[in-house]
Amino acid sequence: MGAIGEGAGKLLLLVLLTASLLFGVFVSVPAVSAAGSEAGSLAEMLNDEYDDDDVVVADPLEAYNRLMFTFNDRLYFWVLKPVATGYGKVTPEPLRIGIRNFFTNLSAPVRMLNCLLQGKFAAFGQELSRFLLNSTVGIAGLMDPASYDGMKTYDEDFSQTLGVYGLGNGCYLVWPVFGPSTIRGTVGMVGDYFTDPPTWIFMGDFTTGAAVTAGEKINTLSLTIGDYEDMIKAVLDPYIAVRNAFYQQQLRKVEQ
Repeated sequence: MGAIGEGAGKLLLLVLLTASLLFGVFVSVPAVSAAGSEAGSLAEMLNDEYDDDDVVVADPLEAYNRLMFTFNDRLYFWVLKPVATGYGKVTPEPLRIGIRNFFTNLSAPVRMLNCLLQGKFAAFGQELSRFLLNSTVGIAGLMDPASYDGMKTYDEDFSQTLGVYGLGNGCYLVWPVFGPSTIRGTVGMVGDYFTDPPTWIFMGDFTTGAAVTAGEKINTLSLTIGDYEDMIKAVLDPYIAVRNAFYQQQLRKVEQ
C-alpha cells in the first residue's frame, strides 16, 4: 500500500506540474517581475494597437494547432485556474510576491547570458547589478530593492538570441501544455531549460524539481488570474488573437 500511495503521489505531482506549466501559455512567457518587464505579457500585447493584416504568420499546421489550443484552454480553466485560486486564498499576497521575486532573481543568469550573446552589454551590467543587490540586500531575491533603484529586468532568452543572429521564427506551433511557440522558439526553450539554475539544482531529484517548478508557476499565476480571460473575451477568434499577439511579441522582442 505504501508503494501504491507513493506512486499515486508522484503521478498527482506530475499532473500538477503539467498543468502549472500552462501559465507560460497564456500570461507571460518568461517569469519576470512586473516592475521590470520590457516585453510585457501576451495580454498587454493583444491590447497594443496593430493591424492584423500586417501580421503574416506561417501556420501550415493550423488544424493541429487549433486542437492543441483547445486542449490547453480547457486545461487552464478546469485544472490550473482552480488550483491557483485556492492557493491564492490561503497564501498572503506579500508572501506570493516574495516567492515570485525569488524565482525572478534565480533566473537572472539566463537573462545575463543572452544579453552577452546579443551584445547588449549595458543590459548585462544592469542584470548583474540587480542580481547582486537583490541576492544580498534583497535577502536571496525575496525582496526587489533593485526595482526601487530604477534597475529594469531585461526579458532576454535564447530564442531572441537566435533571432538576433538571423534565424527566422519558422512556422507557428502550439505545444500541448507548453502553448504557443515557433520552430525557433522551441529550440530556444530547450536552450533556456539547460541554462536555468533550477535545472541543475534539481537535476538529480525529479520529484523535488517538479514540486518546485509546479509551486513557482502556480504562485505566479495566483498573482495574475484574469489576464487570459480579459485577453480573449473581446475577440471573435481567440486562437487567431493569441497567435497574432504571440508572433507580434516575438518580432518586437528581437527588434529591441
